[in-house]
Amino acid sequence: MELPLVAGVDGSESSLAAVDWAVDEAARHGLPLRLVHASLWEIYEGAQPSLGSDRPAEEVRAEHVVASCVERARRRNPEVEVTGRVLPEDAASVLLRAAPEAFALVTGSRGRGRIAGMLLGSVSLAVAARAVCPVVVIRGAEANREGSFGRVVVGVGGAAGGAGAIRFAAREAEVRGCALTAVRAWRRPSREPLDPMLIADDDARPREEGSSAVLDDTLREAVREHPRVDVLQRPVEGPAHRVLLSASAEADLVVVGARRRHGHFGLQLGRAAHVLLHHAECPVAVVPLPD
Repeated sequence: MELPLVAGVDGSESSLAAVDWAVDEAARHGLPLRLVHASLWEIYEGAQPSLGSDRPAEEVRAEHVVASCVERARRRNPEVEVTGRVLPEDAASVLLRAAPEAFALVTGSRGRGRIAGMLLGSVSLAVAARAVCPVVVIRGAEANREGSFGRVVVGVGGAAGGAGAIRFAAREAEVRGCALTAVRAWRRPSREPLDPMLIADDDARPREEGSSAVLDDTLREAVREHPRVDVLQRPVEGPAHRVLLSASAEADLVVVGARRRHGHFGLQLGRAAHVLLHHAECPVAVVPLPD
């Protein structure tokens, strides 16, 4: 039996967009959808009853959030099996606890408790950085979220370790019936002139060809497993985060692998994943890579 798709909800506009995306995603893959809402109302002493009720207002609100999101999901697609739960934990802990038994986690880009000026909510960032399953952060314009471009983009790093992200992206392209664009960024050595007009084509060609060779190697298995997917290889000169950010403008989903690095401040994502989570113009899937 397939693992469920799990989405965090809090009643914010961002989480409602995540609910809509998650319903469509569950339908594409034939998965059940689990909506979870974290509420710590139980720890507040002296919580005031809700008007016309003897229960704490925060408990009533939490149940209303889940019920309304479940109803929204069922209206969007009655054929998807949808359930909802309120759990007495903080939001990041709820989702991280669900990760080992989830196909993927889905979150909005910003929650109810967002701080002015923040581009990405702390919960979304924490979950993307630490979950053991793929995490999809829903962001971008409606056209991107609704799949209007018919394109999934995957960032291809080194030849080793990125197979999980490529498999995830290829499967997404297949169930959507759309193209897969595999992007690999390449750079000139810093000692070379910055002005491309001063560099002969012969100087750049070996690096571009090397990137094409990496794409051939890393995509071979995905092409074999998903023969119906039209795969476009794009070696592009420039920093990876800028190249992928540009590609997100006309994509329905951008997929990146992330090797969680242990440091003084805990587990960390790489620069490309960070930039995409904060600035991408479409939903972003972060797929964990092995150490």
